[in-house]
Amino acid sequence: MFIPKVKKSHTKKISEKVGLLPGTLIFTGEKRVEVEKITIIDYNEETFEIKEAMEVPENLHEIKDTNVRWVNVEGISKLNIIEKIGKQFQLHPLTMEDIVNPAQRPKLESFEGYLFLILRILRWNKAEKKIMSEQISIILGSTYVISFRETDSDIFDLILERIIKAKGRIRKMGSDYLVYSLIDIIIDNYFVILEKIGKKVDKIEEELVENPRIETLHAIHLLKRELITLRKIIWPSRNVVNSLQREDSYINEATQIYLRDIYDHIIQIIDTFENYRDIISGMLDIYLSSVSNKMNEIMKVLTIISTIFIPLSFLAGFYGMNFLYMPELKNPIAYPLLIMVMTVIAIVMILFFKRKKWL
Repeated sequence: MFIPKVKKSHTKKISEKVGLLPGTLIFTGEKRVEVEKITIIDYNEETFEIKEAMEVPENLHEIKDTNVRWVNVEGISKLNIIEKIGKQFQLHPLTMEDIVNPAQRPKLESFEGYLFLILRILRWNKAEKKIMSEQISIILGSTYVISFRETDSDIFDLILERIIKAKGRIRKMGSDYLVYSLIDIIIDNYFVILEKIGKKVDKIEEELVENPRIETLHAIHLLKRELITLRKIIWPSRNVVNSLQREDSYINEATQIYLRDIYDHIIQIIDTFENYRDIISGMLDIYLSSVSNKMNEIMKVLTIISTIFIPLSFLAGFYGMNFLYMPELKNPIAYPLLIMVMTVIAIVMILFFKRKKWL
């Protein structure tokens, strides 16, 4: 399950930011990569070049007019890397502050010379069987794209493969199309997460119908918390794409069509998400009804057993009284006859209960 964990060191770093000047760089996240690296991809319709570096090159901002440069930074804990990149591309201090604070909600901001996007990548962790969240910050300039990631996952490898093999339009288009491709991968991955949630919903529904237990109630609450967290990511992402469609300074008309397609995907994701949320809300009622019905069935059986034994207990108690002169004491078939009468009474009551459909 997706349960955010806040470490003491993380909380301490957040408290250290209180009262500081806007734009002060303090890394407040969790270091997720051992070695932080920078991948620089230059490409145009004819050629491409890929380089990896551990430090920021001095000429990182120098880009040929015919090229698109994609700078992919894996790891954001080294503040000097963020500062050097920000200085070369003239990034606003507030932009760099948001990059090193990976607790931001998805948003889009326009600055002089570039657009700044923040989205969140959702990945399914097979080992721990839970959803992992990662912030990705994207800078869109006229001829460059800079992406800052917390981990070194392979989520963007498909885009790199398309650049290398010149698949699709990516080598023919500008930096805005590269940003579209990054967003498309992120949004499409939400479908994978919703599929995992759908399987959890189906499993819980089966348990509710067959054998609701206290563990089922715990699973419902955890899934509900999971959806609340996902809602904080999915809904703002819709606003980001919607705002990006209205940007005509950095987004070409040819790319707007693809952004509309992403927007349609987000609407579809939100509809599926809302359906799951309604289903989970109804699960609590189903659980309470199932437990109540189960308890009623138990009480029904116990009540019927008690009702059957009421006349039998009366007869047994009546004949158990220690009277000296009882006419049945001298009759040898008195007790067998009494047992037979008690059996007949029990059978008649059971038949009566069945006729009334109480059994």
